[in-house]
Amino acid sequence: MADTDDFNARIIADFRATQGHPGGPFAGTPILLLHTTGARSGNPRINPVVYVEDGDRYLVFASYAGAPRDPAWYHNLKAYPEAKIEIDTRTLAVRVDEVTGAERDTIYARHAANYPAFAEYEVKAGRKIPVIALTPVPAT
Repeated sequence: MADTDDFNARIIADFRATQGHPGGPFAGTPILLLHTTGARSGNPRINPVVYVEDGDRYLVFASYAGAPRDPAWYHNLKAYPEAKIEIDTRTLAVRVDEVTGAERDTIYARHAANYPAFAEYEVKAGRKIPVIALTPVPAT
């Protein structure tokens, strides 16, 4: 867990230093910072995740790099569906919706075609990887 935390901390620092355009292994990959509330702890959490723009929403994929279980951030969103994202230099409140059925399958297939590692992740994981839509909500 500490290794993952350190890895994520470095990506988050790079993301913020480069105004949302990290280098290294993520150079050229669209990354956002997902702010959630811990499902068990209630503490704030931040995770860098790959995203795809889809109209007015951002799609993220709970691949956990092909692990057999869903990532903690997915469980956090299920427990507390209020979230924020950092994208480029903006921070946005978002509505969280899981994409299911044929729409999910179409989106995932398109994503896996563009990012072949995601096709491998689903096979390796032995599970259907959840697709989450994050839709910005107006500030109140």
